Amino acid sequence: MEIVHLPSSASGAEIAEVLRRDGAVVVDEMVDPGLLDRFFDEMQPFVDATPNGSDGFTGFTTRRTGGLLARSATAQELVMHPSVIATCDDFLGHVTSYQLHLTQIIDIGPGGEAQPIHRDQWAFDFFPFPTGYDVQCNTIWAGDDFTEENGATRIVIGSNQLEDGLRFTLEDSIPAEMTKGSVLFYSGSVYHGGGANDSDANRRAINITYNVSFLRQEENQYLSVPREQAATFPEPLQRLMGYQMGAYALGYIDDLRDPINVLTGEHSNEVSFAGESEDARATVEARQQR
Repeated sequence: MEIVHLPSSASGAEIAEVLRRDGAVVVDEMVDPGLLDRFFDEMQPFVDATPNGSDGFTGFTTRRTGGLLARSATAQELVMHPSVIATCDDFLGHVTSYQLHLTQIIDIGPGGEAQPIHRDQWAFDFFPFPTGYDVQCNTIWAGDDFTEENGATRIVIGSNQLEDGLRFTLEDSIPAEMTKGSVLFYSGSVYHGGGANDSDANRRAINITYNVSFLRQEENQYLSVPREQAATFPEPLQRLMGYQMGAYALGYIDDLRDPINVLTGEHSNEVSFAGESEDARATVEARQQR
């Protein structure tokens, strides 16, 4: 099997359809490479200060630099890219809301070994989510051309539809080769892993992932981005970071207030449970019937 490639004009529904079936899909040339150059110019001092990983999973020649929203203005354009949000709206539409899960540059140096094949959703204490019930919609932006030689992410196509706890080798996977500015969408349930970098140059990726709001974030956005800085962001981004209700009864503050009030300083937007549970259930059921 091959990884499906779609044009940048593909709709969120079209991307999500392939994602549900295969567990992964590449959208070619989603952003201009110049945008990524600007992003890496902003982030390079932080990447340079990041130590290499300390084990085979994080990568002995790999630097993983997070906190992108606090450190790069351009990161907002990737996190909130309209096609990504449209895909998340569709792919995670079976829940009340979703949130930003993590933001991270993955810079694999020459000689980096292949990562063990895994599922990202194992981060949730290895909980055995039912097959077909997805809790993550993930992206890897190509900061450089992705090739098999330089460690393109490897995917076991269709493994999102298989049971948990399986073991795969690199030979079971295929590389998600793509050009700089393209993006790999993949589910939290698909088996995958970073490839070995057998080239003489670093391979840079931008990993931005989203998860359902009733689960904890991998990267704590409330601590990664200072509150005074988060207060300057557009409200849709603030809510995506987690300043919103995670479900009809999850995440309110003090006197049943909407958590967005922490950033606005307001004391309005009171959360009411009366009817909210029925409205939420009706919304979710309608989405599940699509």
